[in-house]
Amino acid sequence: MKCALLALRALPALLGLANAFDFTSWSSQSFADGERIPLMVNKVASDTTQLPYAYDGLPFVCPSTNERVGLNLGEILRGDRIAGSDYVIEMGSDVECATLCTRKVKSGDVERAVSLIRNSYVVEWLLDDLPGATSYVSVDKTHKYYASGFKLGSYENDVAYLNNHVTMIVRYRPLEQDPSRKQIVAFEVYPKSIAQEYAECRRKVKDGRKLALDPTKEEMEISYSYSVYFKEDLEITYANRWDLYFLNNNDSDKIHWLAIINSLVIISLLTVVVAIIMVRTLSRDIQSYNQDSHGEDDKDLPEDISGWKLLHGDVFRPPVHKGVLASLIGAGVQMFVMGLAVLGFATLGFLSPSHRGGFLSLALFLFVFAGVFSGYFSSRLYKSFKGVKWLKNALRTSMLVPGALLGFVFVINFFSWGKSSSSAIPFGTLVALISMWLLILVPLVIVGAWIGFRRPAIESPTRIKAIPRQIPMRPWYMSLEFSVAFGGLIEFAVILIELLFILKSVWQDKTGYYYMYSFLGLTYVIEMVTVVEISIVTTYVQLCAEDYNWWWRSFFVGSGAGVWIFLYSVWYYFARLTVSGFVSGLLFFSYSLIACAVYGLCTGTVAFLGSYWFVSRIYTAVKTD
Repeated sequence: MKCALLALRALPALLGLANAFDFTSWSSQSFADGERIPLMVNKVASDTTQLPYAYDGLPFVCPSTNERVGLNLGEILRGDRIAGSDYVIEMGSDVECATLCTRKVKSGDVERAVSLIRNSYVVEWLLDDLPGATSYVSVDKTHKYYASGFKLGSYENDVAYLNNHVTMIVRYRPLEQDPSRKQIVAFEVYPKSIAQEYAECRRKVKDGRKLALDPTKEEMEISYSYSVYFKEDLEITYANRWDLYFLNNNDSDKIHWLAIINSLVIISLLTVVVAIIMVRTLSRDIQSYNQDSHGEDDKDLPEDISGWKLLHGDVFRPPVHKGVLASLIGAGVQMFVMGLAVLGFATLGFLSPSHRGGFLSLALFLFVFAGVFSGYFSSRLYKSFKGVKWLKNALRTSMLVPGALLGFVFVINFFSWGKSSSSAIPFGTLVALISMWLLILVPLVIVGAWIGFRRPAIESPTRIKAIPRQIPMRPWYMSLEFSVAFGGLIEFAVILIELLFILKSVWQDKTGYYYMYSFLGLTYVIEMVTVVEISIVTTYVQLCAEDYNWWWRSFFVGSGAGVWIFLYSVWYYFARLTVSGFVSGLLFFSYSLIACAVYGLCTGTVAFLGSYWFVSRIYTAVKTD
């Protein structure tokens, strides 16, 4: 109980929602001449190992005399560990060369440095919330762009060279309202490796051999130094200072538009198919069916009546494991609300990359408070299945998916702990997450379930027969496996190109930023429409085959895209990535599995609701005695 109370007190700081949506912090920050600008050190990360480490925790760098700053929940989950540094940077004051520290490093720590350099680790520093960047020129030499971070060292001919000197270029422009104050518009870092025998700082910068790391020595002495230069730059505005981090991806706009056109072609074809089913086939069938007087028994039906028209007494029969299905649909609604809201905020520009962790913090916040929708929809569906134990259903809804996700993350976290990675979730944060689940999410689900169960039950438009109708044998192409594979493949084709950019941003290019949220939001909408239409078509074909068990089938068909995404992730791992180490591979597949399961749950729910609407619509139009 004490741990829970402590966690509740820490929730506002961990969530960091005030920081993520603090519009006042978006205003221009400025510095007067001689005013010190704090340089923050964050972490080192690599595309090879997927295991970030706190920079101030590395045993071979200069220890900081400053404490780590408070982080929001999103920053903690993404592996950030930000701390103040001892670098002295004062606005307008150039530093030709200054020594930061000289550190004696033991052989084991040198070996650790060699391992990090061999795996191409990149250092992330922050100045005025801007990541220290490495500057590049485009292939056509038309523009300059930035990549976040700078190399920890270089590895040549089986020898590791440590970058122990950095030249920092701070670009600024005068504040329009007060020219005596300056705004930082760019922060470039150029690392260099310099051997130790060049003791004089100025001489070290201008010439000298590289600092080669030798793990065979019992102890090495490493001297760190830095230079700082301020340059006025009137071409970059403070509001657009992040654009340089995105310029390398400008050409991808054409690819995104091609992807959108491809998706629109697919959805147009599906829309035509659905229109034919709804307008021509169904309307004709319903009209001819209603012209004849008949009762509920099949023997009273005309001889030419077949297919879905025979299932009016069984199509709304509650499915097996109805409570589990209701809980999954409730969790899927919760995921859908969270995803739609997050993409809405991101598309409107409220989730700037300068607000680190804002995306994750907002997603978790919305996931917890969308528990009301989860409980409501789950309870209403459960009541329509003639369920009476609403509290049991509410608890199952709040425990099944959130508990499984949290438990899976908890197990994976042990491996990150074992590697001392900053991606490992601290114990206090785990306690806070569990407290959010048990003390906030669960009560909200129960409240939503109580409200939903008080509402009138969703009545079936046709009466359910006492004896289930026998289902005839189905051909192979009507099997569940084929339907899931084929339907999921179409859904997967809609998002494939956008998926490439997401995978590259998350796993392959940690020096860049994903910012195509408008394209992602549009793709998300197109995908959900595609899922609904595929679900309607497959459900109609199933009913025409006189199979009334459409509840679970529609859910699985909608979830098929998640299966294809995971299979594609497996191919991506072996074909595109150069990940080394068992733990790194385990983290990739584990988090890919979680993402695909969440996505499949969301699309499966949308497909189920689309089929539910479709089935209710056509059988409402059928007249039965």
